[in-house]
Amino acid sequence: MMRKVNEIFYSLQGEGHHTGYPSVFVRFSGCNLSCPFCDTKHEEGLLMSDNDIIRAVNLYTAGWVVLTGGEPTLVVDDAFVRMLKRATGKKVAIETNGTRPVPESVDWVCVSPKIGMDAQGIAGEPEIKAARADEIKVVDVGQPLDPYFDLPCCGEQTLMYLQPCYVEDPEEFQRNRMRTVNRVLSDPRWTLSVQLHRYLHIP
Repeated sequence: MMRKVNEIFYSLQGEGHHTGYPSVFVRFSGCNLSCPFCDTKHEEGLLMSDNDIIRAVNLYTAGWVVLTGGEPTLVVDDAFVRMLKRATGKKVAIETNGTRPVPESVDWVCVSPKIGMDAQGIAGEPEIKAARADEIKVVDVGQPLDPYFDLPCCGEQTLMYLQPCYVEDPEEFQRNRMRTVNRVLSDPRWTLSVQLHRYLHIP
C-alpha cells in the first residue's frame, strides 16, 4: 500500500509529555480539519510504500516513532502500526485531532482536540471519536478550557497540556505565552507545553 508522506525527520519531541525525547517523526499528508493556526503544509508530500517508510525510520536509533500530520488516522491503521513496531523495534506514538478512531496497538496517544476553535471541515463542532488519550494537548487560543475534561477520551490518568498558540509576530506571541502561563497557574490541572523545538531552532 502507498501512503502519502509529507516528511520523515529525526529530532527531539518538542511538545507535551515526551518533550526532549529523541524521536523519528513521520508526518502524513492530509487532514479532515482546517484550523486557522495550522503551520503544516500537509497536502504536500510523496507516495511511499510501507517498506520505504520502514527503511527511513530505521535510519535512526530513537526509541520512539511519532505518527503525525495532518491527521494520521486518515492514513494508518492497526495493521500498519503493528508492522512498524515489529520492523523497527520502536514504540509508536500518534498525534491526532481525535475525530477518528485510533489504532489500538499505538503505545502513546496524544489527542489535540480542536473543539471551540472554529475548525473547518466537519459539520458543526468536531466530535471526538478517539477512545483513549494518554495526553490531551490543547492549543490555547483563549477558548473555554473546562470542556476538555469532559471529552470521552479523557480519563483519570490522562495528562493535560496547554500550549500557547504560535504566531509569527513576536509581541503577539509573547502575549499568547503569558496568557497560557497565567491560565496554567490559575488551574494546576494543566501543565505547560512550550514547543521546545521553536526555542532550539530545530525541526
